[in-house]
Amino acid sequence: MKIVIKNAWILTMNERMEQFRHGYLVADEHIIEVGSMDSMPENLIYDQCIDAKGAILLPGMVNTHTHIGMIPFRSLGDDYPDRLRRFLFPLENDCMNEQLAYTSGKYAIAEMQLAGVTTFFDMYYFEHQLAIAAEEMGARALLAETVIDSVTVDVSEPLGGLQYAEQFLPKWQGNKKIQASIAPHAPYSATIEALQQADRLSKTFQVPWMMHVSEMDFEMEKFRKERGQTPIEFLEDIGVLSSRLVAAHCIHLTDHDIELLQKYDVKVAHCIGANTKSAKGVARVRDLQSAGVTVGLGTDGPSSGNTLDLFSQMRLFANFHKTHLQDRSAFPAEEIVKLSTIEGAKVLGLDGQIGSIEVGKQADFILVETDSVNMFPIFDPYSALVYSANASNVSDVFIAGKQVVAEKKLVNHDVTTLRAELSNAMEQCGFKKRALRAMEDRI
Repeated sequence: MKIVIKNAWILTMNERMEQFRHGYLVADEHIIEVGSMDSMPENLIYDQCIDAKGAILLPGMVNTHTHIGMIPFRSLGDDYPDRLRRFLFPLENDCMNEQLAYTSGKYAIAEMQLAGVTTFFDMYYFEHQLAIAAEEMGARALLAETVIDSVTVDVSEPLGGLQYAEQFLPKWQGNKKIQASIAPHAPYSATIEALQQADRLSKTFQVPWMMHVSEMDFEMEKFRKERGQTPIEFLEDIGVLSSRLVAAHCIHLTDHDIELLQKYDVKVAHCIGANTKSAKGVARVRDLQSAGVTVGLGTDGPSSGNTLDLFSQMRLFANFHKTHLQDRSAFPAEEIVKLSTIEGAKVLGLDGQIGSIEVGKQADFILVETDSVNMFPIFDPYSALVYSANASNVSDVFIAGKQVVAEKKLVNHDVTTLRAELSNAMEQCGFKKRALRAMEDRI
């Protein structure tokens, strides 16, 4: 199916940061043509033509770190300091199952697609069910099974996620949009052998792998006391730093840590919303970029950052980093938009396929309408995206040339139905009753 988009303000996000103020795009599964309207051929043959009416067209956004199975936990105990152990872990152990993870996954993907996120890297449990959910939603995704040194909701022995992953990884080989992967929870919650095995699996299947790194105060203190190292120095010591590793958070970094991340080409998933909501700190992104480390934006899970859209992350990124550095000129808007598109694609090793509007790349792109009251006037489209726009301004979304959002509605699914299915799954496992009881106990 050949699609033509005309009269769009196209931000290519290519190396030259080209834009076409009055542009057109032709695509099927891949991008075929892109350019100015005055060079658009008159005799184009197409199956669908959309008049963008001045909407901003940019690559689909890339969420580099999330936990899509955790929608049920959103808004639960947000302001309690002991939230993780008081609310999340007990409810997860008591209630999380395949159906709840699957229905949560579909709902989370719907939220992302309506917000212009076309690709994401997930880390949770029941990842095979989440991969099925992603495939049914037409998403592009990497999905990594968590490995942790305790019994979990989908494995019956500590570190059982390794065996799960060994079966999960080959099941999705060859899929055009879905990649299976593996994700040790953190350096402090998996054995050295498990971390090394996860690295080997990533190398064998040639996929990125993920881990929370240098996120927690106690994590930093633990490695300092027990090994006289930082977590990143420890990971180098055991031989698992590489260009395939996506290190999520990286809030607490030394100069030497940044040197190591650059040396091994480790990628960083920066989750400004979750990091600051939990009062953990502001990561050294400017220093990371100055050193040549690739950084992309992530939302973290819906229980951590509460939203799965990157518009909120871009705004938070600008506000926190400019304030932290006391520099209004730090991180111009176009650099922040890069973090949510081409740089995110680089983090996931997909920049040869997605992340920019270039001939030959996958036709993953979105339209952000400019008719709403908050979108006028526009002197700089990047500033409009970072400081004015929000997820509700996304009007149309395409993944591999297939439209998944049209005029702000899902094309193949219905949000009301997805919500009802998730709500029913929460009722069936007793999640709602237990969550309300837990909240009442804290009042």
